[in-house]
Amino acid sequence: MDSTPLKTVALHDTHQQLGAKIVPFAGYAMPVRYSSDLEEHHAVRRGVGIFDVSHMGEFRVRGPQALGLIQRTTSNDASKLTPGKAQYSCLPNNEGGIVDDLLVYMLGEEDYFLVVNASNIDKDWQWLQAHNTEGAELENVSDELSLFAVQGPRAAQALQGLTNVPLTDIPYYSFVQGTLAGVEGVIISATGYTGAGGFELYVPNAHAAAVWQKIMEAGQPYGIRPIGLGARDTLRLEMGYCLYGNDITDTTSPLEAGLGWITKFTKPFTNSDNLKKQKEAGVARKLVGFVMNGPGGLPRAHYPLVDATGASIGEVTSGGQSPTLGRGIGLGYVQTELAAPGTPIFVQVRGKNLPATVSKLPLVKGTEEA
Repeated sequence: MDSTPLKTVALHDTHQQLGAKIVPFAGYAMPVRYSSDLEEHHAVRRGVGIFDVSHMGEFRVRGPQALGLIQRTTSNDASKLTPGKAQYSCLPNNEGGIVDDLLVYMLGEEDYFLVVNASNIDKDWQWLQAHNTEGAELENVSDELSLFAVQGPRAAQALQGLTNVPLTDIPYYSFVQGTLAGVEGVIISATGYTGAGGFELYVPNAHAAAVWQKIMEAGQPYGIRPIGLGARDTLRLEMGYCLYGNDITDTTSPLEAGLGWITKFTKPFTNSDNLKKQKEAGVARKLVGFVMNGPGGLPRAHYPLVDATGASIGEVTSGGQSPTLGRGIGLGYVQTELAAPGTPIFVQVRGKNLPATVSKLPLVKGTEEA
């Protein structure tokens, strides 16, 4: 049993005062819910909610060798970035799998900002250091920043009174560094993990409590409420967004995971030759979304996926109840010939083979642009 003490985010006491249920997640004590997952999910889909996701990791990469390091280690083509733009990418490993998925921000010339998963902060840091053969300036600022995700169709209205940055003018996967709630230099990013639209805000820890409070006050007329990791998971699952450790791992190829769109062979990167061969040959399995055909029977990670004869065709990687659809949904890897939308499959739930249908992602239509 791991006896390592849990880390806490800067607003840990605030979440306790708000009545959050705190659970261990990726080495941190994190709020999983404040009321109910269902209420919080609907609040984000229909209005606005605020998540504290300060457990995420952040690295600065600077200097003349910064872009070179990013290009060698990430699958997407960071040379396409311009200041004020962000990019979704992944760090491939040498065995055909993924070290982590991440966001790459270009703050300015020779100045980049990487956002990585909390559970992989140390692993990613060591990976980048090991590949930093040309001497880029690397700085781990994970413990200095808080990250708030204000998500939902009313997010811009709720935040606009706190900044003179015209929020609705920020394109998807773009950002502005500006003053928000009286704090200068906040990264205001039109990104998120919910499919409901909104912004991610990177705030120095010293100002985190005051900024959170001002956001809650400014958002009150729009029904803002704090949202936990439980609803974050159902929101991302409805969109078919991958969760590291479930849907993508050290042994899943980005091409199998449907991440060919962030795997650019316009430049060499870790294991790119083998991934290019895999693309040319075609993958034997693919990550798909599916919807249960009827109510009852919730798919969970590692439940077997079978065909009509009961033969194994793969397994569930993420699953649960969709609050929007009112039935079970999931992601899982299946043999490529069974990956087309509309294909009937079955999920083994407590010994019963329950019918489901492979469905095009996203499973629920969101408000963000692709």
